[in-house]
Amino acid sequence: MCECVCVCGSKKDRHIQLKIFLLSSLPSVSCLLFTCTWLLKASCLCILMRLTGQDANGVPLRRSKRGWMWNQFFLLEEYTGTDMQYVGKLHSDSDRGDGSVRYVLTGEGAGSLFKIDENSGDIHATKRLDREEKAYYILHAKAVNRFTNEALEGQSEFIIKIHDINDNEPRFTKDLYMARVPEMSDIGTSVIQVTATDADDATYGNSARVVYSILEGQPYFSVDPETGLIKTALPGMDREVKENYQVVIQAKDMAGQMGGLSGTTTVSITLSDVNDNPPRFSKTLYEFRVPESIELGSVVGLIRAMDADIGENAEMDYRIIGSDGPGMFDVSTNRSTQEGVIVLRKPLDFERKRQYSLRVQVENVHINPRFFSVGPFRDEASIKIIVEDVDEPPVFERASYIMEVKEDAARNTIIGSVSASDPDDKNSLVRYSIDRRTDMDRVFNIHAGNGSVFIFRELDREENAWHNISVTATEFNNPRQISRVPVYIRVLDVNDNAPTFATNYETFVCENAKANQRIQTVSATDPDEPLGGHRFFFSLAQEAAGKANFSVRDNKDNTAWILTRRNSYNSLQKSVYHVPVVISDGEFPMQSSTNTLTIRVCTCDREGNMKLCNAEALTARAGLSTGALVAILLCVIILLMIVVLFAALRRQRKKEPLIISKEDVRDNVVSYNDEGGGEEDTQAFDIGTLRNPEAIEESKQRRDIVPETFYPPVRRPVLPPTRDNNGDVRDFINQRLQDNDSDPTAPPYDSLATYAYEGNGSVAESLSSLESVTTDGDQDYNYLSEWGPRFKKLADMYGGDDSDRDS
Repeated sequence: MCECVCVCGSKKDRHIQLKIFLLSSLPSVSCLLFTCTWLLKASCLCILMRLTGQDANGVPLRRSKRGWMWNQFFLLEEYTGTDMQYVGKLHSDSDRGDGSVRYVLTGEGAGSLFKIDENSGDIHATKRLDREEKAYYILHAKAVNRFTNEALEGQSEFIIKIHDINDNEPRFTKDLYMARVPEMSDIGTSVIQVTATDADDATYGNSARVVYSILEGQPYFSVDPETGLIKTALPGMDREVKENYQVVIQAKDMAGQMGGLSGTTTVSITLSDVNDNPPRFSKTLYEFRVPESIELGSVVGLIRAMDADIGENAEMDYRIIGSDGPGMFDVSTNRSTQEGVIVLRKPLDFERKRQYSLRVQVENVHINPRFFSVGPFRDEASIKIIVEDVDEPPVFERASYIMEVKEDAARNTIIGSVSASDPDDKNSLVRYSIDRRTDMDRVFNIHAGNGSVFIFRELDREENAWHNISVTATEFNNPRQISRVPVYIRVLDVNDNAPTFATNYETFVCENAKANQRIQTVSATDPDEPLGGHRFFFSLAQEAAGKANFSVRDNKDNTAWILTRRNSYNSLQKSVYHVPVVISDGEFPMQSSTNTLTIRVCTCDREGNMKLCNAEALTARAGLSTGALVAILLCVIILLMIVVLFAALRRQRKKEPLIISKEDVRDNVVSYNDEGGGEEDTQAFDIGTLRNPEAIEESKQRRDIVPETFYPPVRRPVLPPTRDNNGDVRDFINQRLQDNDSDPTAPPYDSLATYAYEGNGSVAESLSSLESVTTDGDQDYNYLSEWGPRFKKLADMYGGDDSDRDS
């Protein structure tokens, strides 16, 4: 076994070594010296290193006969010659040169990429090969007898390696890189690292050795030639001056030497903001005008400080550091606009103070300690707020008034007063009034000039102890300026009500009752409310003291007992007793009342339980006497008689209406309940007059009524005729109105009277048959035959001769 080392490369690059083990067909033979073609035309020299006949363990080796004189072949990629590229030659010791040996090639690319001369064993590449697609090919070769196809050599494997050439330029992983770096960064601050890859063989030569350089972006940035790390190269880069930079980076193989291939990429670098600029007011004095009537919480004005930074670095806080009106105003920050919002906190009064001065400070919220040296990150400005005068309503001296009055006070008694004044400089007079929506019963009134409130109606504390009214004050010069104030009036109690029984007592006494026996305990109530509480006194009325069957004992605790004064009572003799009890209070002036206690005499058992009371007692218990029941029965009988009489009157014959129904209205025919004189009687009702006012006979008098001399007519003014030629209709209607007004026997005012006069100028005149009453002779209807077929029926009926009609 022969071990050789092939040192391949040029004089500059001899770091690549290839160790090959060759088996020789001779027992002792030197290693085969061969040459290989390299990219730079360098040679690989196989130098004999060790000759041994033993393996690594010292065991002697026995050589088997092999006729192959090859192990691997090398081939350049991207061959551009016109002939097929020669790869190598296969040769067997069994080949005597007589053509009896045939070489067979199988494996990757055999027959397509690689072709072998079966006679000589020469191998050629038929196509251009690309190492980046496939770096080596594994093939198998054998030698067979051409005639018998008997294998002369066993199949052996060999490799064809593709040598690399610099045919691929470096490619960056991205076409465009995006990067950010804080502004004002120090020199050498890392920005981003770019990476380029080369598809060529990195283990062979410098074809894949990439070097980075910067083409555009100097002097702001630099790039590390080995790693592609981009760094800042200039101090103090200010985002407010320039924010975006375009940097072009080149990657070149062959270690950047001449003839190397290159690729480029663009890096977009943005300077991110840092808080390196303090806020600054655009002016030192701001002035705002605001009316004094502005509501609390309203915005007075906006101030804005400018900051060249952005985002959170431009966030600011405003605060008031000085003011001649403490607590009048407040300032807050609008986070969306970074404006200072000045808000009113207390009411303004032009007459009290017309101008305010504020001192406002603004400061950044987020401060970077690196830039303390730049200066204080705050600024100050002055604000002048001018209050404008507004016509204000009157102002009351108090927010509310409380007045007291005794309930027995007389009308027009003054119980208090309110006062309001005009706060403006003009000091307009004020007129007072009570809002009647708060005093619907008009219990109180107020003096319009001085605001004195007085009683207008009598008061009763027991009915209403408090009165809540609203008093308005209005300027004389401007009635629209109105203000209101609540007035609470308390009605003080006066002892004006006498005490009475607390309830209606149902008291009975047993017939077998004993003397001084208690039969009832009574108490009293009083709607008055004395300060010290109620104190009631009970006694028997003086008029009943001499002949009393019962007595009253005052218990001194606002109650009293009703006691019997004899041993027994007889319900047959007297079943009901009325005991007058006098109740008085202890207030001033003292009030007293006499209350009657009704006591029934009942039959009781031995234990004193009521068993039976007579009818009169029961009636008395119900609260109705016998006389009251009789009176009620008489009233009911009288009501029944009235109802019957009314029904009988309604059953009498009803007067028929002047006009029976709408269907009976025919040509103003009015029905009367009197009999006329027949067709020749035209003096009673001249119907034709209604149709033609020109036919009215002024001298004709009605024979069914009293002459007009006894009832002078009411004259109505006659309106002058208008331009529409309807004077005859107007005169006709006026005449009828005058007749009806002066006629005492005319129908009632709600009767229907229809006047359907057509007016003058009608060609057909009136079609009513009533018109014939006023004519002297018969009419000629022959013209109906000239009106066409629609009037043929009428022409046949009326258009004939007199002889035809008579027949």
